[in-house]
Amino acid sequence: MRKPWWGFGVAGLLALSPAAQPQQPPAPGYPSWAFPLKVDRAFPPEGPEPKRLDGSPKRYTQEQVDDLLNPPDWFPDQRPEPPAIVLKGHGDALACGACHLMSGLGHPESADLTGLTVAYMAQQMRDFKSGSRIDVPRMNKIARAVSEDESQQAAAWFAKLEPRRFTRVIEADSVPKTFLGDGRMRFVEPGGGTEPIGNRIITVPEDQARARLRDPNSGFVAYVPVGSIAKGKELAESGGGRTPACAACHGPDLKGAGDVPRLGGVHPIYIARQLYRFRDGTRNGAGAALMKPAVERLTDEDVVALSAYLGSLAP
Repeated sequence: MRKPWWGFGVAGLLALSPAAQPQQPPAPGYPSWAFPLKVDRAFPPEGPEPKRLDGSPKRYTQEQVDDLLNPPDWFPDQRPEPPAIVLKGHGDALACGACHLMSGLGHPESADLTGLTVAYMAQQMRDFKSGSRIDVPRMNKIARAVSEDESQQAAAWFAKLEPRRFTRVIEADSVPKTFLGDGRMRFVEPGGGTEPIGNRIITVPEDQARARLRDPNSGFVAYVPVGSIAKGKELAESGGGRTPACAACHGPDLKGAGDVPRLGGVHPIYIARQLYRFRDGTRNGAGAALMKPAVERLTDEDVVALSAYLGSLAP
């Protein structure tokens, strides 16, 4: 059995609170590993001591870091000047940089927005606003509260950001035991232990402390079943008699073609969520009519394999 390496211990994990934050539970039939909707255990409240990141002059308390209307901006010199809605939200319109980070690369429970066109992102916001595209935890409510002008400004800004590898995809027979903590992010259990991976993708931070601080430069590790990358590659390239080759629409390098989004290097569990949503008909809106026949014959094993392979590619 392969023994993957993980080293994600954080002292604060040892004092986890058993209380869970109430959230919408996963819909029947949706695997919880792909749909991180229900927080298992919240972290205990922290004191007012300011936190820091190496290389940044900024200081934020954990309470400030967790403020989704005013996310931390650790490295303002690393990106163009953003529009107001990226840095500061209002009402139900959370600040874009809170979940998608100030790099646009996003946490796995959200989307990586780099490499997408303005037209594509603006259309997704309209689909969220109308309800034709569903995101139970946040995006439908956010889209209804964001103005068309704010949406366009944010899309234009994120379109300027460069894609880069943010997730390492590793094949493994077993994975660390994990739980969903604050931010609906998956963390390694402080008590350790492993379990068989099964037909799942388990994504954890490279550095849990930095991920909790919304460090835009600290990425993730996605553990996938052994052999899934090769299976996904064959399916993506040939279709396996069940789906068209991905390159037919997403470009020969799978980095997108016009307003068709890139697939290479996207968070694997994000890809899996979209495949499940297209397959069961709960993702509609622009482009859905083309995707639904492409996924209707995919098995759950196909979804994992494709997601593993696409996430392993260079963005």
